[in-house]
Amino acid sequence: MNDTTDDKQLIQLIAQKDSNALEMLYDRYERVIYSFAYQIVKDSMAAEEVMQELFLRVWKNAGQIDFGRGRLLTWMFAVTRNLAIDHLRKRSSRLPQQSADSGDMELIQDHTTLTEDIVELQMAGEQIRDALQGLSRDQQQVMDMIYYQGYTQQEVADLAAIPLGTVKGRVRLAMKQLHKSLRHWGRRDHAHE
Repeated sequence: MNDTTDDKQLIQLIAQKDSNALEMLYDRYERVIYSFAYQIVKDSMAAEEVMQELFLRVWKNAGQIDFGRGRLLTWMFAVTRNLAIDHLRKRSSRLPQQSADSGDMELIQDHTTLTEDIVELQMAGEQIRDALQGLSRDQQQVMDMIYYQGYTQQEVADLAAIPLGTVKGRVRLAMKQLHKSLRHWGRRDHAHE
């Protein structure tokens, strides 16, 4: 096992309770997962807790991770997002209490592609910030509320007093524009897979 061991091999080793494999996976993704969690929770201790919970879940569930449904990093970002939103809900009474099986699960199931897109976009760093600046103010607001503050599309519609269809349209248009702005980055990234 070395730095070139791929994610699938690491997960197989982690499923066999190989702590060195978990350590290698942690070292590989610690910074990007922490950064993503921090963008949502806006607190360093909370981001650290979310990240630790994610890697605990990797340790416990490695044998159940299905690579047929996408890359490991996509799964890790989706779980991190859910953990961060759960943390925000526990910390704040501004969002209704929900179990992990209700609204957020429905949102993720309905928008798996959007979640994967956001994961991919998260990896682009500075290019993403530039691309996000190119969105309209309304699109930026909707994307921020959904992907970084943890609101569902219905909650955004209610809070912003706009129709749900408008929220969905803004998300769709924002994603198209982000894809167009970042298409060169995506081609380079996938060329290395």
